Amino acid sequence: MFIPLDIFRERQQNKSIKDKRDAWLTLFSSDDPDRIILLITAYPEFRKIYEEAYTICLNIERVMGMFSEELAILDRNTVKYMMDEMQNEIDEQKHTIEAQSQTIEEQNQSIEAQKHTIESLQQKYKEDLAESLKNTIDILRSLDLSDEEILTHICDKYSMQAEQAGRYL
Repeated sequence: MFIPLDIFRERQQNKSIKDKRDAWLTLFSSDDPDRIILLITAYPEFRKIYEEAYTICLNIERVMGMFSEELAILDRNTVKYMMDEMQNEIDEQKHTIEAQSQTIEEQNQSIEAQKHTIESLQQKYKEDLAESLKNTIDILRSLDLSDEEILTHICDKYSMQAEQAGRYL
């Protein structure tokens, strides 16, 4: 049951304490000496509770010690919570890094495959070029052209330097 103590205190201002529930709520909400005397008169078992609270209030060092203990516990709990939060963040970052590493590995494998494909295509191109040059040279020789004329045609047709074209003669 949820009962706001300030509302209870306002409603009970000029009323008597009827039952044990009213007694407990009065204990928690009232600091008026007259109400406290009424409560202790009607329910003597609350006297010990008030005496203990009064004694604690008289001993300020004890009260401060209680607060210090509570603050120390709160500090430990806060530190533990912050460490847990940091560990969760570290775990998330570790997972992200692992996922990125996996992606990088897959991309590296893709790059290696593409390099292999490019190397294969370059080799095929060189072989096809050599074959094409050989066929062109054979055709030009069948036309009874001199090596210099063949070299000039190959350089023009294949955009090559004379040195490169000369290797195929």
